[in-house]
Amino acid sequence: MRELKVVGLDVDGKRIICEADGSGEKFILRPDDRLRAAVRGDHVGSSQPRDDVEVQIMLRPKEIQSRIRAGASVEQVAHASGVDVARVERFAHPVLLERSRAAELATAAHPVLPDGPSVLTLLETVTTALIARGLDPDAPTWDAWRNEDGRWTVQLAWQAGLSDNVAHFRFTPGAHGGTVTAFDDAASELIDPNFTRPLRPVAALPQPRLEVEEPMLPIEPPVQVSVPEPTTEAAPEPVATPQPKARKGKPHPAVPAWEDVLLGVRSSGQR
Repeated sequence: MRELKVVGLDVDGKRIICEADGSGEKFILRPDDRLRAAVRGDHVGSSQPRDDVEVQIMLRPKEIQSRIRAGASVEQVAHASGVDVARVERFAHPVLLERSRAAELATAAHPVLPDGPSVLTLLETVTTALIARGLDPDAPTWDAWRNEDGRWTVQLAWQAGLSDNVAHFRFTPGAHGGTVTAFDDAASELIDPNFTRPLRPVAALPQPRLEVEEPMLPIEPPVQVSVPEPTTEAAPEPVATPQPKARKGKPHPAVPAWEDVLLGVRSSGQR
């Protein structure tokens, strides 16, 4: 268990600042009934509620600026230390200006290519690359922070479609604006003179097939064409020739034959 010693009161006068022996870390102690009873020497019974003592890390202004300079945001430092954001902003403001100035200087530096530093600046190179890929050159944001080795890391953030992209460079100040070196693949592709490749090759998504219903046309029944079948001509029926009808008249008398006249025979056969 570490031992703390009281250093003083916080600026609001309601919390106690304590310091750990040896490490120099500071803590904030919020007084409660148990602490007041301990200071008076009163015995705290077991039946009384036992609240946890709130202990928060108290960062010095130099430590706040060191974390901000290393790339942390005001909100991150305030959340980690447990202090108000306004208190962190008061010490972080000059460091944020320093980071913004470093990012601005890096845009005027020259990217280092395989054959040497480029003639164009980093800002000109990135602007040309974004325009060649159909992106807005004014949309990206720049940021910078100092590493533990004292060198600056520059970040470029931009949005392509629904994806957020970042590229990081190492900035080395020097004559004629200094130089920048690509730190990751995204940065290498941005300063690559070959602008025909996409920044992030993404597999093409299959296009959804939209089924369009064709208009229903009225269907007419097929027209049946009757082809006349070849017919054999029937032979003409024979026309019956009318037979002459026998006339009905008076019977003519029988003419006797010549021998009957000579012999005196009658027509009736009598002699």
